[in-house]
Amino acid sequence: MKDWTGNKNSIFKTLGASNHTDKERQREDFYATDPVAAELLCDVESFSHDVWEPACGMGHLSEVLKKRGYNVRSTDLIDRGYGDVHDFLGMDVTEWNGDIITNPPYKFALDFIYKALQIIPDGHKVAMFLKIQFLEGKERRQLFNSCPPHYVYVSSSRILCAKNGDFQRMRDGGGSAVAYAWFVWEKGFHGDTIIKWIN
Repeated sequence: MKDWTGNKNSIFKTLGASNHTDKERQREDFYATDPVAAELLCDVESFSHDVWEPACGMGHLSEVLKKRGYNVRSTDLIDRGYGDVHDFLGMDVTEWNGDIITNPPYKFALDFIYKALQIIPDGHKVAMFLKIQFLEGKERRQLFNSCPPHYVYVSSSRILCAKNGDFQRMRDGGGSAVAYAWFVWEKGFHGDTIIKWIN
């Protein structure tokens, strides 16, 4: 059997280590989510009529949620031609009487989760599309201890998150080696997290 060979980029792509790459990351950490991710989420979870997508990018998730019958508030830090321009983390919002669904900038994911859980009422949901790697780390363990997700829906097949929303370029480059999951919190839940698999 021939030994596997590959270059440094191949190894790091396999590990999903985006900080080891020969390509520069998008400045605002904007990686658009394939709409299929929202379809899969809506197949397994139901949400309040009012949903906020606070990192809406070009509307890939928001449009699916609208088609599923939700009243969607779409905002983003950067104007990408969709939604309203607002800094979710900097906004002076004391309460959002609905649910929050987004793929946050990964480097600010923890901040997005804490903010979202802070402003929604008990019983409402926060759904974040994150790398499987989000499960590890001491700082995130503190979050999981105090506010465990109710469900983690692991994507059995790879879902694309494309730099600047250029999905075709990503497909042409071989797709993605990164594994993602939907992390769903229900405010007030304190039981054991349930892991399920989708697609």
